[in-house]
Amino acid sequence: MAGCTGGHSPPAADSGTAAASSGPAAGASGGRGPAATASAITATLSVPQKVGQLLVAAVPGAAASDGGADLVRRYHLGGVIYFGANVRSPAQLAALSNGLQRAALGQLPAAGGGRSRPVPLLIGTDQEGGIVSRLSGITTMFPNQMAAGATRDPDLIRRQELLTGRQLRAVGVNLDYAPVADVNTDPANPVIGVRSFGARPGLVARMTAAAVAGFHAAGEAAVAKHFPGHGDTSTDSHTGLAVVHRSWRQWWRIDARPFRAAVRAGADEIMVGHIAVPALDRSGLPASLSRRIITGLLRDRLGYRGVIVTDSLVMGGVLAGRTGAQVAVTAIRAGADELLMPGSIPVAYRALLAAVRSGRISMARLNTAVTRIIALKAARGILAHPLVNPTSAARQENTPAGRATAAGQAARSITMVANRRAAGGRPVLPLRGRRVYLAGPEARALAGPLRAALARAGGRLAGSPAAAQDIVLATRNAATDPKQRRLAARLAATGRPVIVVATGVPYDLGMIRRAGAGLATYSAAGVSLAAAADVLAGLAGPRGRLPVPVRRAGGGAGYPFGTGRHY
Repeated sequence: MAGCTGGHSPPAADSGTAAASSGPAAGASGGRGPAATASAITATLSVPQKVGQLLVAAVPGAAASDGGADLVRRYHLGGVIYFGANVRSPAQLAALSNGLQRAALGQLPAAGGGRSRPVPLLIGTDQEGGIVSRLSGITTMFPNQMAAGATRDPDLIRRQELLTGRQLRAVGVNLDYAPVADVNTDPANPVIGVRSFGARPGLVARMTAAAVAGFHAAGEAAVAKHFPGHGDTSTDSHTGLAVVHRSWRQWWRIDARPFRAAVRAGADEIMVGHIAVPALDRSGLPASLSRRIITGLLRDRLGYRGVIVTDSLVMGGVLAGRTGAQVAVTAIRAGADELLMPGSIPVAYRALLAAVRSGRISMARLNTAVTRIIALKAARGILAHPLVNPTSAARQENTPAGRATAAGQAARSITMVANRRAAGGRPVLPLRGRRVYLAGPEARALAGPLRAALARAGGRLAGSPAAAQDIVLATRNAATDPKQRRLAARLAATGRPVIVVATGVPYDLGMIRRAGAGLATYSAAGVSLAAAADVLAGLAGPRGRLPVPVRRAGGGAGYPFGTGRHY
């Protein structure tokens, strides 16, 4: 998020020129590059067509004829976003993408007469990996970003996003709303958590840059989010305005660093969140509506030249006390180029059109935004190749190479923070030859992999704590669930060693007292649970290191950033 205090000069007026509006990927050298192409196309568009380019809409159904094509044509949309309801199979999704693109490619009269060049859509989705994976069941399922942070290996996330980008492009999705560039410093964060690479700005910056590089190697547009940083808040901006109480210097040192890396890496878009940062803008506005933050800081201070997109405009953090029309106009006037998911496309479209015609949004501001958007489409090859082949889409999804990469990343991420001595002096882990009782909210998901791994190591699952020698408690965000903590206390009272496997945020490892051992997987994805089972049974060793510090409940020494024990 942008905008600052402490002597930062007011934002300069937007020049509206093609040179000023070209994005990081759009600065082709020599000849007619993406920026020049975009400027020429923008000049042919009517005002209604230009206004439509600013809008990104969710679409209904699984086929273009379910209403999406009509929405695209009626409002000249610049982009759409897919959710799980749009997804059935690779061939179906590719056909949906093609149908929507054909609707966008219908030529309309140009602003000055003749014919305008058709402008294809940006088709996006949230495919971060882990808990935010809209195309799960089609593309390879990777662990959450925090698992990648635990490996400390940027090449792994670069490879992940290369494979993800290829799979997305095969079904016509040319933009991924990833990576998450937030530095997760608040353990109580209800919306980021394992979606972040970690708690250290240097680690998050390195992994963010590598993720952008991977997407670009696949020809996929990448979106770094959620500027100016959603990692130090205990409020979910889906439901209310999140406020970050950092000083300017703290923000610059911590939250800004990954976004500066994203700018240098050429991120195609940066998403601005519904987050208030008083040190950056005292007005109390969410960053998504703040000219001081969007234009003054992200554009002028950080030098970002690509597309700026708002977070979803149906979220509580931006709508409180405002109408959809007010939000749409204010965001564009503040410097945003794209509006993601206005609550009503007709309302946003009409409000923007009226604002342009009245002069509240200048033609220079409109042309600049549209040119940036079209330059992105040119730079990523979307203008030249908007359609895909539905019959070959399935062959590129969830390939053996993708599954092997996901499994390798998961194996590298499993982190052991403690391994105490049990009766007789033996370490609690590994569980070779042991009878093990499995409990907790992720017990069912872990049971299959753990049963198989124990069988290979001469052990087995037990049907009750009384029949077991050891207990594995598979938690999921127990830090916010007293029931799980009470369960842990009851299991510890049996006298058997309790091994905590945190399948969500690793902060669980500091909440469960008297644990004999602790593992973090950062993900309940199948590959992560299989990797954890192998470590528990002693078929593999733990290799990850904590990408966040873990505090102990009630005080006392916890587990510092970088903790990672080995067999």
